[in-house]
Amino acid sequence: MAVVNLVKSIYTLTDVTALGEIASGDTVVIPTGSSATNLSLTTPTIGTPTITNGTATNLGLTTPSITGGTSSNMALTTPTVTNPTVTNYVETLYSANTSTAITVSLANGTVQLLTLTGNATITMPAVGAGKSFIVMLKQDATGGRSVTWSTVVWPSGTAPTITSTANKMDMFSFFSDGTNWYGVTVSQNY
Repeated sequence: MAVVNLVKSIYTLTDVTALGEIASGDTVVIPTGSSATNLSLTTPTIGTPTITNGTATNLGLTTPSITGGTSSNMALTTPTVTNPTVTNYVETLYSANTSTAITVSLANGTVQLLTLTGNATITMPAVGAGKSFIVMLKQDATGGRSVTWSTVVWPSGTAPTITSTANKMDMFSFFSDGTNWYGVTVSQNY
């Protein structure tokens, strides 16, 4: 495996292919202040590429490791990103009514607004180390609804009493260590 240093100020896919320097498992180093554009770097072509320093734009990367520099317009499959800066991050809010039972699905997102239209049992998703999500639990216009949480470990072993006032909301956060879901009351009576 070699380290391919791109010393030219700008490389395109044609330039790199013509060089014949990139082989499976190579590390591509883009010097700080330089850029590489419109490269399609994939595992079958060059192994697992590593892009360090410089600026990489419009890259199609499979299983990359990216450190330093900046990047944009990349299609990444199983990426490893070290110390990224994320700006203007927005999560999608998932909303549902529940009258008897609901199973939380993280495929719906990690911020979920559940409106109680009856007494309900909330079933947690499969545990997975490092997973987390937020539930905003809201009473409907009637209020007085109760909830039972399945498989949640709460502080002191006791689930919190939810706010029963009509149209009020409580917020809870859940974290998994791969064995359990741990519940935390963020705040109540909104």
